[in-house]
Amino acid sequence: MSKIILITGSTDGIGKQTAFELAKLEHRIIIHGRNKEKCIRAIDEIKSKIDNANLDYVVADFSSTDEIKKMSDELHSKYSCIDVLINNAGVYLKKRMTNEEGIELTFMINHLAHFYLTYLLFDLLKKSNDARIINVSSIAHENADFEDDDFMLEKNYSGYKAYANSKLFNLLFTYALERRLDGKNISTFALHPGVISTKLLYEGFRITGSPLSVGAETPVYLATENDIKDHNGKYFIKKKPVRSSRLSYDEALQEKLWEYSIKLLKLNKEEVELTFSSLK
Repeated sequence: MSKIILITGSTDGIGKQTAFELAKLEHRIIIHGRNKEKCIRAIDEIKSKIDNANLDYVVADFSSTDEIKKMSDELHSKYSCIDVLINNAGVYLKKRMTNEEGIELTFMINHLAHFYLTYLLFDLLKKSNDARIINVSSIAHENADFEDDDFMLEKNYSGYKAYANSKLFNLLFTYALERRLDGKNISTFALHPGVISTKLLYEGFRITGSPLSVGAETPVYLATENDIKDHNGKYFIKKKPVRSSRLSYDEALQEKLWEYSIKLLKLNKEEVELTFSSLK
């Protein structure tokens, strides 16, 4: 059965390859990018290889909460349901930068944007019979250097620390979300796609890795595999559930990040909890 699948950060790299592989399986894919031109180029490229590709796109700069909200509004105007949300967008920034609200950009784009988007689209996900929220983390989370509740590294910033910490936050979010979704028709998963040759990998680490097709294998698997509900809330590498770092299972830290995210987004905590705990 065809699914409606939104993939953030899908105008290049692993996100675009994931979109291509899922379009090949005849799912309806919603491409997301920071600008319209990149989205159209990605769609044209996929359609040049797949004649019957079913594609749409949305545009939002994930450094802006206003743009994320506008993207959500557009999706609500066009779709009555979303089956799969793949939170894939990510950056590696060597220099510490903030948005207009003073939020550090690696934290904003790699974690907070996806927390916010998941919250905003939750009503559309609830309308699916088998909704899935898939968070693209990284094995780099094992090197997270997090202390003193300094989520935005105001004291001691480095590009690698910010990136590794953000990948830990993807897992903390996944596990906190899974507790709230327990027993409902929505599953959530996290994954490490592998060390893949992407622009982010080269710019951040000056190395190359495996082909993009390898990086897309696990997100495609988590989006489409039928018998996967028993692994709800798990972290996957090479399509297999594995243990993540010890710190990622710290429930107190999970809840601290959850509450901090709500505070930064100026959301009402009770409304957020009601949204994620409400039945279909």
